[in-house]
Formats: sequence, C-alpha cells, structure tokens
Amino acid sequence: MWKARPEDEKPMPLGSSMNSQTSAAPVAPVSAAKENPRPAPSYSERADVGHIGKSVVIRGELSGSEDLYLDGDIQGTIDLRDHKLVIGPNGKIKATVSARELVVHGKVEGNISGSERVELRKSCSVVGDINTQRIVIEDGAFFKGAIDIKENAPRKAIAASASAGSSATHSFASAGSSGSQSSFLEAK
Repeated sequence: MWKARPEDEKPMPLGSSMNSQTSAAPVAPVSAAKENPRPAPSYSERADVGHIGKSVVIRGELSGSEDLYLDGDIQGTIDLRDHKLVIGPNGKIKATVSARELVVHGKVEGNISGSERVELRKSCSVVGDINTQRIVIEDGAFFKGAIDIKENAPRKAIAASASAGSSATHSFASAGSSGSQSSFLEAK
C-alpha cells in the first residue's frame, strides 16, 4: 500500500494557497490500520479448524468433531459427518471419506460422501464415486467415477411434516393434466 506523504498528514490552514503538487481536495490522514490491513485468515488458519500438515502420514481411521484441513497422506477411513473437510493441494488421500461439506484441492482415491456439498477444485484428482446433494466441479478438475445426487429436501418441510404427524406427499404434476405432459408455452 502507499505511504502517506508528510505534507498530506498535516492539516492545511484555511487561508493558505495550494501548490501545483497537491490536489484541490484536502487529504485525510492515513491511519496505520489502513496502511497494512491484515488479510482475512484462510480456512486453514482459523482457530476452530483442525490442521494436518503435509508431512503427516496417517494409516487407519480418522474421525473428529470439528472442521478439518488435511494436507498430508491419509490411508483408511475419514469420518467427519457433521463437519467440513478441506483436502489441501498436497493432500494424498486413499480412503472412504464422509463429511458434511468437502472441498478437494489434492488427490483422492476412494468413495466420497458429502451430506450437503462437494467441491472439486481445478487442481484436484478424484478417482471414486461421489454421493452428495450438491456438487461443484471446476474446469480443469480430474474426476473418474460416478455421481449420485441425493434428493435435496428442505429441512423445514421435513420438520413441519414430522411435527404435524401426517405423511405429506408432494405432487409435481401440472393442474388439469390427466397423465399427459403439457408445456408452459401451450395455450390452454
């Protein structure tokens, strides 16, 4: 960022004339916080996220009750059903992975289950089947396997039907149709 010039920090007297190097509008002093703003912490730097570095090797079962950033070598199973898992660019995973949300930058060999969302970033390589509600695959990502998209049922509708004690059925047939398909563009 630019540093403020000493003449910009001094208030100008109202009656003084301005020289050709300064602008017509008075310049507010720049505070130290604006000069060197601290960037927002990345996902792996937050205090509420576990971090496994690139030199760590794990063989076996990995489970936890917090969000996790993996950048190491993991073989076995990973179970973070209620939390977010980020596999960093150095991550090499040979495991069955279960998480609420999953973001993949590295390499994964094995089946993936993301209960809410799975993101495959452009630097990733995934070989295995994916089971999720929503998926994002960036241009350049390598993926070999099958994708099973689960029905995205709104939680409020499920809770409302459960509390009412009745089994709600949803029909998506258009009104007035007796088994035949109709177009929205057709005049009725």
